Amino acid sequence: MSADTKSSIEDFKEKCKAEGEALVKNVFPTKFQELQGLLESSKFQLSRVSGIAVELNIPCPDPVLVHNHVSGGEPQAKKKRLNDSDLDGVLNHVQGSKVMLLPNGPAECNTNLVELIDVIKPHIVGLIDHANKIKMWITYMVPRIEDGNNFGVSIQEETLAEARQVESEAATYLDQISRYFMTRGKIVAKVAKYPHVTDIRRTVQELDEKEFISLRLIVHELRNNYVSLHDMIMKNLDKIKKPRNSNAEAMY
Repeated sequence: MSADTKSSIEDFKEKCKAEGEALVKNVFPTKFQELQGLLESSKFQLSRVSGIAVELNIPCPDPVLVHNHVSGGEPQAKKKRLNDSDLDGVLNHVQGSKVMLLPNGPAECNTNLVELIDVIKPHIVGLIDHANKIKMWITYMVPRIEDGNNFGVSIQEETLAEARQVESEAATYLDQISRYFMTRGKIVAKVAKYPHVTDIRRTVQELDEKEFISLRLIVHELRNNYVSLHDMIMKNLDKIKKPRNSNAEAMY
């Protein structure tokens, strides 16, 4: 290994160590305050649950209009004359398994939930990045493997495991959000195919309300993860930074 390469690696390690300690001491308390503020804001109050759903832009077709147009059940003289918009609406709902287009335009996402997701996602990504930096910080402070006097090392390992767990959980929150949109899209497609079945429409409302509660729980967990990491590291900071100084101290 060349001297320049070795110097670059050492510089990188020192940078990680400085960033890690600064995160715990300065950034984590700030993130806790931000997330606690979100939970206390009107956006995430539980009272919003009943009004979080939005109306679907998928009208229920007039059964008489559809019956007359499809089956020809009435005498010709009594059939309603369809204008272009009526005909579009009928055709779009009686195409069988295919929905070519919707008469009132696209079925939009739930804008109330999209707004909340846009607020939460940067915090999720931030926690993933912060947990990764904490892992690197602690890893670079783990001493050479030796016999005995490894109590401080065990504290480092416990903290590393906690940081890995936090990082993994935060990644699942992103997956949860994408699954919500996929699930909702499938149900809305069912509504477009069977617009007269009110149970399917109600499923969209229930899913939206469930997602609101899930998003609120995510904010709780993000806040708790920052607090738990900060608490664990600060209580054992001396042992994490100098794991083989003394055997007298115990892990909290």
